[in-house]
Amino acid sequence: MWERTLQDLIRGLRANKNDESKFIAQAMDEIRQEIKSKDMGLKVGAVLKLTYLDMLGYDMNWASFYIVEAMSSSKIHLKSVGYLAAVQSFNEDTDVLMLTTNLLKKDLTSTPADIAVTLNGVSHIVTSDLARDLSPELIAMLNHSRPHIRKRAVLALYRVFEKYPDALRQGIGRLQEKLEDTDPGVVSATVNVLCELARRNPQDYLPLAPHLFHLLTTSSNNWMLIKIVKLFGSLSPHEPRLVKKLQPPITDLISTTSAISLLYECVHTCIIGGMLQGASGFSLARTCVSKLAAFLQDNDQNLKYIALLAMVKIVPTHPHLVAEHQDTILASVDDEDISIRMRALDLVSALVTRDNLQSVVQQVLSHLVKPETSAVPSAVQSLSQHIVPSTPAKSLTAPSQSTAYRLVLSQRIMAICSQSTYDNITDFEWYLSVLVDLAYVSGVDVGAQIRDQLVDVVGRVRGARPYAIKLMVKVLSDDTFLLHADQPGSCSEVLWAAAWICGEYCHELDGPEELLPYLLQPNVTSLSAETIAVYLNAAAKIFGYWATETAQQWTDDHLNGLKTVVDSLMEQMERFVSSPHIEVQERAANILQLFTFVQRDLTAYRPKSGSGYGVGTSSFDPVAEPDYPKSLYLLRPLFSSYELNPVASAAQASVPIPDGLDLDAWIVPSMQESILNEDADDAAERKAKRGRKGKEKEATNRSKTKTGKKKTRDDELQDVLAAPVEVETAEEKAERERLKAERLERMRDDPYYIIDDGPKKAPVDDIDSIPVVRLDDLPMPVKDGPRLPVLKSLISQSSVTRFVVEKEGEMPKNAVVTPQPSLPTSRRSTPGLFDRTATPPPLQSFQPYEVADDEAQIATPEPIKVIRAKKKGSSSTKKKRSVKPETRVEDIGSAVH
Repeated sequence: MWERTLQDLIRGLRANKNDESKFIAQAMDEIRQEIKSKDMGLKVGAVLKLTYLDMLGYDMNWASFYIVEAMSSSKIHLKSVGYLAAVQSFNEDTDVLMLTTNLLKKDLTSTPADIAVTLNGVSHIVTSDLARDLSPELIAMLNHSRPHIRKRAVLALYRVFEKYPDALRQGIGRLQEKLEDTDPGVVSATVNVLCELARRNPQDYLPLAPHLFHLLTTSSNNWMLIKIVKLFGSLSPHEPRLVKKLQPPITDLISTTSAISLLYECVHTCIIGGMLQGASGFSLARTCVSKLAAFLQDNDQNLKYIALLAMVKIVPTHPHLVAEHQDTILASVDDEDISIRMRALDLVSALVTRDNLQSVVQQVLSHLVKPETSAVPSAVQSLSQHIVPSTPAKSLTAPSQSTAYRLVLSQRIMAICSQSTYDNITDFEWYLSVLVDLAYVSGVDVGAQIRDQLVDVVGRVRGARPYAIKLMVKVLSDDTFLLHADQPGSCSEVLWAAAWICGEYCHELDGPEELLPYLLQPNVTSLSAETIAVYLNAAAKIFGYWATETAQQWTDDHLNGLKTVVDSLMEQMERFVSSPHIEVQERAANILQLFTFVQRDLTAYRPKSGSGYGVGTSSFDPVAEPDYPKSLYLLRPLFSSYELNPVASAAQASVPIPDGLDLDAWIVPSMQESILNEDADDAAERKAKRGRKGKEKEATNRSKTKTGKKKTRDDELQDVLAAPVEVETAEEKAERERLKAERLERMRDDPYYIIDDGPKKAPVDDIDSIPVVRLDDLPMPVKDGPRLPVLKSLISQSSVTRFVVEKEGEMPKNAVVTPQPSLPTSRRSTPGLFDRTATPPPLQSFQPYEVADDEAQIATPEPIKVIRAKKKGSSSTKKKRSVKPETRVEDIGSAVH
């Protein structure tokens, strides 16, 4: 048996690497024989080999009792092997632990060597029962004459306090005495235990502050000082007087110590303990920041990481001190370590102010620009080169970045700019260009966030709308997003925002008709259904605005151009009518019908002589026809009667529920009756099947009354409801569920019924459904002539325009939903159509189409009564079913027409 020793077992494992499992099986058989031997040396040798095999993943729980036997050996080297095996394999579910209580008590009163081995084992295998039984002996060990025994007893008591908290009341006094022990090791162990205990209930250990402060000012043990400083960091928030007391010694430690770990703990304690507040803490804060800045320039990556973590906590109280090292912090964003880059981003986000926002965002944005140059320039780059041709785009490179990191960078840029409703932004033209640049260079899926930001900024900041319109026109005319719409990270949702902004604020467009071909080009079909629908709406809005502007400046030379544009739009719109998306199809069909009306009106239009009223007419004749086609005013009132303003966050909750609104009521009452009838028929059919043949016949005869007449459907329904309820079987329940599913499927395909398939969700604020209230006192931006935009994200600006951000939003007037007034039907004396006022003025109305008086006065025909076929022998009902002469069937057609 050459494997008796552990060394032989290890040599055998190394020699049998090709067939290790076979060798282990043979070794386990020998160990099972050896461990049952009466020779304690051989038994302990087998336990030692089992302990080694357990480290390799082989189970040794079956040998727990033999391990206890090894623990009870009187020889210290054999006892040590037993305790080692117990520490390795015992847990709280080990059954033999209940047999070790007396053994542990005996060993704790034995020789110092046995006590040391036992204390080490107890700290690992202690359970709640063992902690309760051994706590008196362990507390007594705190007064042992040997320092190493006292130190081990202090550390073992921590595990006892965890398993049996009642022992803490008995031992806390003895533990406090160990802070004044003559041996430094015992004091260090005591401080370590108190530091761990104070993390759970710091206020319970405030009485120990004088002893700990004495150790802080007298000890030179850096390891113990770290623990004491951490302990004071837990106590300071619960005792404000400690802050002033601790500032001098901690400041001295920060200034003099060469131990980096102690230095960081002192800085961290100053932050979490509130020592940097007030005038007295300013100098300490400056010292801490300077030390942390030195860590950032160190080659040790761990020091950089902890320095960034600490600076993030200092920024809320002393941002100006951290801002002094902005360049060093931003350099950490280029670090190769992703964890350091993420912490640097956190610090940069917390460091942003109105003064440094643009520089910080510019540097973060530069990390997203790939080294290779794009073949197709972005919209903002095109504008920049058009305005300043001599200024080339800045060559920016970025370190190697993963997709996840680029996503975090993109989201962080938008988060730091939009915080507190854009409170740090002074130039919104610059921010709009940043958003567009971000859409081009991000390469990740942040299009939805950029879309929402663009719409929100343009809706809130009126002064930025002229620049936004020019920027969005460039985006729509650029094919970059259209060509890559189906690729991940294309940010094609930006086109949604561009189309919506150009349509909603089309009065800012310099050439509205030039944008229409881009909105209806064939490549648009590659976009999502929501984006296509916005494109169609924007095209209708822009055409409506352009048509009314043309009518204001009408000459007969405009007619042919209008016809050409309308014919082209109708031809392009027809391809969307057959779209598989129902929303796109519906909008395209509606807009196409409006264009058809305009087309026919233009075709029928004949130039008038100067007898009508037009733009240059000084007098108004309500009867005369206008000099321009009246259909030019058809589309714009549909979209521009009221201005769309930002909505307050509490606006939806302020809208009261209308009286009489019952959301649980059936929209079509006849459908409710139909479903009840179907359920009644199903119940009657199931009842008939369960009955016997005689009952089936009786159920058939029951449908007739005593006079031989058939019962009505209401009578049959009452009979079914009055019948006794029978227990439904599983098969019947399954059949009923199947029929119900089929009925719901039919209703789901029926466009006249709304089926809620999804789970009920919490109500959300639907800002689109809130009525818009006219705000006449808000000024529109003054247009002093067209101003070409400049690339704000890459070119500095000497003077920044003041922008007013509408943060509050619009609330419903008197918290009541007010109906929108109808469009004017008579000509009024109003300001010019294209004046930039707070709300668009009423459109210059035209003479309404004349309707014949006799047609207008046609009354609604009476309900039509259907004549049923008369059966023989029922002459008594002839008079009751006769139809009045004025409502005969042959007269129905004339009545409808």
